[in-house]
Amino acid sequence: MRHVVFLSGAGISAESGISTFRDSGGLWDTYDVMEVCSAGAFQRNRHFIMDFYNKRRKDLATVQPNPAHFMIAALQREFPGRVLNLTQNVDDLFEKAGCQHTIHLHGELTKARCERCGFVWHIGYRDIDPEERCPSCKGSSVRHHVVMFHEEAPEYEHLYAAIEGLAHDGMLVVIGTSGFVLPIDEFARMAPHSILNNLEPLPTIDESAFKVRLYEPATSAAPKIAAMVREYLG
Repeated sequence: MRHVVFLSGAGISAESGISTFRDSGGLWDTYDVMEVCSAGAFQRNRHFIMDFYNKRRKDLATVQPNPAHFMIAALQREFPGRVLNLTQNVDDLFEKAGCQHTIHLHGELTKARCERCGFVWHIGYRDIDPEERCPSCKGSSVRHHVVMFHEEAPEYEHLYAAIEGLAHDGMLVVIGTSGFVLPIDEFARMAPHSILNNLEPLPTIDESAFKVRLYEPATSAAPKIAAMVREYLG
């Protein structure tokens, strides 16, 4: 049966006002990414990094999804079980838009994780207190549920399973990602149908691997992507 796999990055949420690291004026202009997003830095300066993610979580409380998020949610309702949504983003805008079973490859900002027993729970937009205790084992080693550089990403098993499944009547739709972390052009070569939506061509992506390329904001590309997906699935 024909199906679609969406894979998104920071670009899909940028138009909702969430700062990206790599864009001009983004978080990289204020922070050294390896000092706030790496396992080594977390070991050296736990308090600073916990505070960094507490601020990101608080900022997320008032951010709303945009038409690109709502587009995927609508397609999931229209084609139950045939639209898989994978994202590199740790925000909750897909959930706010009504998407079902979104797989967050790099974790979720609105959740906490116990380093002792591995239990994960929802905390919403509040801070993780230094004295926070795990509700499962009562341990005190509580941290943000976000995958940092040099840490394992357990959800990647779902990603690779989805990519392997593309060879059988699958369409891959990639929105707003730089290709620095994931080899999205290689993924596209495994799919008989593929769409790339970024603001502009990037040297990190072999765009020729994609059948359709849309260089424009995700919000303006959303209706075009929806039409192509509906034609493919319908």
